[in-house]
Formats: sequence, C-alpha cells, structure tokens
Amino acid sequence: MIMKEELNLTQDWDKTFPKSEKVDHSKVTFVNRYGITLAADMYVPKNAQEKLPAIAVCGPFGAVKEQCAGLYAQTMAERGFLTIAFDPSFTGESGGSVRYMASPDINTEDFMAAVDFLSLCDRVDPERIGIIGICGWGGMALNTAALDTRIKATVASTMYDMTRVNAKGYFDAEDSEEARYEKRAAMCAQRLEDLKAGEYKLGGGVVDPLPEDAPYFVKDYYDYYKTSRGYHARSLNSNGGWNVIGCESFMNQPILQYSNEIRSAVLIMHGDAAHSCYFGKDAYANMVKDSKYTENKELLIIPGASHTDLYDGGGKNAIPFDKLETFFTEYLK
Repeated sequence: MIMKEELNLTQDWDKTFPKSEKVDHSKVTFVNRYGITLAADMYVPKNAQEKLPAIAVCGPFGAVKEQCAGLYAQTMAERGFLTIAFDPSFTGESGGSVRYMASPDINTEDFMAAVDFLSLCDRVDPERIGIIGICGWGGMALNTAALDTRIKATVASTMYDMTRVNAKGYFDAEDSEEARYEKRAAMCAQRLEDLKAGEYKLGGGVVDPLPEDAPYFVKDYYDYYKTSRGYHARSLNSNGGWNVIGCESFMNQPILQYSNEIRSAVLIMHGDAAHSCYFGKDAYANMVKDSKYTENKELLIIPGASHTDLYDGGGKNAIPFDKLETFFTEYLK
C-alpha cells in the first residue's frame, strides 16, 4: 500500500516574491516511487473551469519552492497553466530521511512523481503536461524528459549538469582520474566521520561573509541567496548547504546519456553572461547530435543575463516569460 508521510506544511505566504491576485494558491502533497512524500505549491488561474495544461517546476539545486521555482510557477499560472512548484526529496517541506541528500535517480523520480500527480489531477488534461527545471534541476528535467514519455514539453533554465560538475569540477578544471580519486577518498573518509559523530556534516551553503576576491559567480550566488532578494530560511544554499557527502553518487552517473532520444519539445535557455552557460550549450549540442528529433529543440541565449538573472529576473526582467508562454502553448495543445 502506498502511504503518505505526514508533513508539516506552512500555510502562511512565505515566498520570496509577492502573491498574485490572478491565481489561486494551495499546498499539495504526492508520493514518489521510493515512498517519499513531496510537498508542493499549486497555482491555478482564477475562475478556470476547463481542464488545463499543466507544468511542474523545480530548482535551483539547493533552493526551495518558495524561491524562484515558485516565481516561475505562479507566473505561468497567470498565463493560463495549472502549475506546481515542489521541494525535492530530503529538502524543504518534503519528506525523506536523512535530510540534505541528493541522488540523480531519486531526484529524476521526483520530477516523474510530479507528472504522476498532475496526470491524475482532475483539473489537468493529462495529455498536456510539461516541466521546468532551473539550475541543477535543468539537467534533471532533461534527464526526466528522456525517461518520461508523458512529458510533452521541457524547459531547462540556466542549467547545470550536476554529474559533470561533480566529476569534473567547474569549467572541467578537475577532469582527471587523480582529482576524482582525491574527491572519492575524501568523501569515503567523511562517511566514517559522520557515522562516528552520529550526524552528517553540512558542506556549507553560499559563502558568507563574501570574500573580496570571490569569483564572480560566487558573488552572483551571494547576491541572490544571502540577501533579501532571495534568502529563505529553508533554502540549503541560503544556509548550511547539502551534506558533505550529499552528492557523492553524482560523480559516477552521467544523467544526459540518452538526451538525443528525447522526442518531445525542449527549450534550453541560458544567459550569455552566466558562468554556467557552457552547460546549456553543450547539453543542447549533445541533445541534437545524431538525433532524429531536432525540429522541436531550441537553444535560447539571452544577452547580458547572468546565472541568477534567470532565477528572478535580476531586476531587469531577464526571464523571457513571453517565450515560455509561447513555447508551452505550442507544445501543450
């Protein structure tokens, strides 16, 4: 029997963005195939009567649904879609123990469980479901699209390939057998330290205070996660971060192995000023290489946008919501 875990859900509006008067908001829960109960915010266009096209949103990696995933979800609901923004397993208001762990498999399943929920929702047309993944969840969204044939359209925004960055480092600067061995050895040692201590050591979220010589992308993250712009009390990146060993299995598991077999529509969008832009460009190139399904694939490069500009617009309306509306309207019809 499939059982739901009892979750403690906040009913107050505790988002990093203002509440829209154009949509109805409620909390919902659903269970993934590992038995973990996930928490989500549902956004529905006011006065909608017919069955609606639907979109599940998650990300960034280490964020919660009260941050930019919720902003994307609410904005797309204003444009006529039923949407959910969910917390992945082991984080935010979602269930799962122990906390602050990540898994390429379980986190892909989180997206599929969201599609399960939407497919069985009586307000949704199950033939018109899409997903949006932001940052590290952009890579997860592509991985899910390669696995879940029910998904008709996918957007990966300012994406990371979390398996690549864990195995090779930023900008592939640690792409060597020796560097990977050192990382593996350090995490294996940490596993024993955690067991002896009786708790898992946190890796730390975005650095605070910000060093003067911090790389520009660290400053970009600080400006979002550590200021009133995007800080949230449940966000890992805003606070203690993932467990040190939280992403251990990512090192051996490339998630985009079969992305060129995705038949449904995919839009990858990235800012050209983002440190992470190479992830999006390479993911698109790999997705269309030797693929029979290229006509509904698109790479959108946004001039002047940094990585976190596509979290919340960066004060310059950098998120192309008109484009997202057009894309999902076309492919969720």
